[in-house]
Amino acid sequence: MLPPPSDLAVDARALVKRFGDFTALQGLELLIPRGAFYAFLGPNGAGKSTTIALLTGVYAPDSGHIRLLGVDAVARPLEVKRHLGVVPEELSLFERLSGRQYLTFCGRMYGLSGDEAAARAAELLELTELTYKAGSLVAEYSKGMRRRLAIAASLIHAPDLVLLDEPFEGIDVLAAGVIRELLRELSRRGVTLLLTTHVLEIAERLATHAGVIRGGRMLDQGPVEELKERNGAGSLEAVFEKLIAVPAARNARLSFYGDAPPAEVVPLRRGSA
Repeated sequence: MLPPPSDLAVDARALVKRFGDFTALQGLELLIPRGAFYAFLGPNGAGKSTTIALLTGVYAPDSGHIRLLGVDAVARPLEVKRHLGVVPEELSLFERLSGRQYLTFCGRMYGLSGDEAAARAAELLELTELTYKAGSLVAEYSKGMRRRLAIAASLIHAPDLVLLDEPFEGIDVLAAGVIRELLRELSRRGVTLLLTTHVLEIAERLATHAGVIRGGRMLDQGPVEELKERNGAGSLEAVFEKLIAVPAARNARLSFYGDAPPAEVVPLRRGSA
């Protein structure tokens, strides 16, 4: 049974978005309860980033409606954005500012006083393990550091809803661990999170709810345990594979290698090259 609209942080229904002759979203329904950690899953080109662009006001839907935190996001975008944190897949940071300056600037943009913005920046830098780089220019940050800084910037105004588009893309294990712990802390605090990721193991460990999208349509969504039960699957990965269908390449064979069994692997002896 669906939660009532008042209990939904994201209530997006019948969303259609076209780009010329291409229809990216075809009547998409996205329903996220308040306080949920929602994994938004789908193959490349499924429409995940387009959906986030609609939720954040980058694009307007051709039809359908979007309510975020109970507010019409199309009719009252500024009111919504005061309570929204966003980490896009493609980061665009001010590289000639230091990490501390960038976070303080973001806080000031949301109306925080100088002292409050600086205090929150210091706390976020510590939480994302970037204090040691606080005085360095963003231009000197690695990809993982930039991702952590972008997440910190999205949180400085204490949003109630945070949208993260592929936050684990192309970062190392240490950075991924820091981000996971930060997201767990936000979830414990009751912040509603929408996460897109291709790393299903991360979604399995973090998400309370999930939705699988393909071709601009929602295939199934709901609490993770209900999704597993409904689809007769033991894991979120198995749900995903069942709904989108396993690609043929998963069982591909190369004809020019023949049918001979693989050669036995001989372990290297100590001192061998």
